[in-house]
Amino acid sequence: MVGKFERRKDTVQELTESAATHVGHIATIIAGAVRDVTREIGDWVSDGIEMREAAKKAREDEGEDKPVD
Repeated sequence: MVGKFERRKDTVQELTESAATHVGHIATIIAGAVRDVTREIGDWVSDGIEMREAAKKAREDEGEDKPVD
């Protein structure tokens, strides 16, 4: 027969393991979201740089040399 103390210990152990599993899954979700947001921001900045360079080249092709800020 299992004593009262051992039942409580088993319950606490199960709850702790369950909490650790769920916290791990949540951390994985958050890390993935941060990674995806960072990637999107980087792509957005790259698009802006490419557009700026294309505009500069277009001005140079037309013979204008006014810088764009």
